[in-house]
Amino acid sequence: MSAYEFNQIGVVGAGTMGMGIALLLALHGFPVVLVDREKSILQMALVRILERTNPELRREVEERIAITVIPERLKACDFVIETVYENEEAKREILTLLGGICREDTVIASNTSAISISSLAESLPDPTRFLGMHFMNPPTAMKLVEVVRGEKTADATVRAITGLTEQLGKVPVVIRDTPGFVANRLLFAQVGEALRLLESGVAAKEDIDTVMKLGLNHPLGPFELADFIGLDVCRSIMAYLRETLADKHYQPGDILEKLVREGKLGRKTGEGFYRYGK
Repeated sequence: MSAYEFNQIGVVGAGTMGMGIALLLALHGFPVVLVDREKSILQMALVRILERTNPELRREVEERIAITVIPERLKACDFVIETVYENEEAKREILTLLGGICREDTVIASNTSAISISSLAESLPDPTRFLGMHFMNPPTAMKLVEVVRGEKTADATVRAITGLTEQLGKVPVVIRDTPGFVANRLLFAQVGEALRLLESGVAAKEDIDTVMKLGLNHPLGPFELADFIGLDVCRSIMAYLRETLADKHYQPGDILEKLVREGKLGRKTGEGFYRYGK
């Protein structure tokens, strides 16, 4: 199997990551089937995708992305990636659906940020053709893709997806399955420590962010980055890591919990750790 056998690619979920991955694929010449539950969500997603596209390329991108609420259209796809929100039950539901729709030779991936690939693979009839393909946000700009090998993922599946990743101009890093993989194990341990420093009064959030940016040369501080990711997403990932790894470094903390309860989820709602103009 090679990347060049992926003639049509399905993306399930038209949220932030689904839109970004669909755009990336279309920019590299792949016909894409973008699936979500509601037509209005898909229409808005396509508008946003085109807004983020160079005007000279918008027509080509629009022609390559087909939006649909009919999951059965994924049967024509050689590769399908699931990008729904970070909830194991929701992802299992989608993967079970895909297992009943997709052809036997279709490769299926999850863009999960933290959930065990081997666990999710239990929802599919053939776990050898399933793996994690964890894009960073935004997919069009970030170079890394974590290619996560589950316990039963076949070597041919890994080779095919690393080949596709390179074809998309990204750098694949193949890792063994573990909760949080590598990027988010490191990131959210840092976010958890930043929260403890803030809650204990060691420093203000602005100062903690400044230390990370000017002292360690990070482009964003932990609180700025959490706002960019979405505080609900951060909380979900940290709670999952705290439970699965039994490690206090991933404890979400009272401040994060309070912001999520109040609907202050970061940039997408206009307020999180910081406030943002419309």
